[in-house]
Amino acid sequence: MIQLTDTHCHLDFDVYDEDLHQAVLRARDSGIELIINPGIDIPSSRKAVDLSNQYPGLVFAAMGFHPNYANLWNEKSLEDLRTLAKDNKVKAIGEIGLDYYREHAAHETQKNVFQAQLDLARELELPLLIHNRDADEDLIPILSHWYHNLPANSRLVRNPGVLHSFSSGLEVAELFINMNFVIGITGPVTFKNAAQRKDIVAKLPLESLLLETDSPYLTPQPYRGRRNEPANIIYIAWEIANLHSCSVEHVARVTTANARELFAV
Repeated sequence: MIQLTDTHCHLDFDVYDEDLHQAVLRARDSGIELIINPGIDIPSSRKAVDLSNQYPGLVFAAMGFHPNYANLWNEKSLEDLRTLAKDNKVKAIGEIGLDYYREHAAHETQKNVFQAQLDLARELELPLLIHNRDADEDLIPILSHWYHNLPANSRLVRNPGVLHSFSSGLEVAELFINMNFVIGITGPVTFKNAAQRKDIVAKLPLESLLLETDSPYLTPQPYRGRRNEPANIIYIAWEIANLHSCSVEHVARVTTANARELFAV
């Protein structure tokens, strides 16, 4: 069976309350052998850790404050994250970053919360799951400064993290790839009106790509408009295989190796 990964999905969201176990079984039966479930605040980060313990060896956790929830950050948040990280199934800090599209929190608040979590990732040597929406101008210098000031012996120098659901341009992708970041590819690459996104993915090396569903969002063709789930990762793999003129087995093999290296699984 083909071996796949879904390196970003939110199975802790309440839209899975009725059929969570069935969704996990469908993922496993479709060939998925590794799932990363990130948090967006403290309660969801705790749920992510709980899920990783409920499905050991398949589901792993990330923890963090999504920029849209940056206003919830308080004096306890950093210590709460540090405590959660004691579970060895926590494999990353995320979903963190900047979102200037929805702007649920002021830019300065987002940047302060982002920086605090970047410092924690450096301390714990956990890679980053980066959310970036319309924030290249601020995100690039912040992440570049963080990366170039890592200790020379840190594992993050080789595996700093992933740009989740990448939607910026080719030059931005290449800039981050040159810093050893990988690029997360989600369902929109399968959309018929996504010519620019397809062109970018076709030009990026497979060794720098990860497969992500971002479930329950960003459902790929042919199920666009419905709730997404990890089993749909195969449609993203097929699209990448088509863009790279290779087999879906090759895409699965390379991206799974990328995921296992990044998350040390």
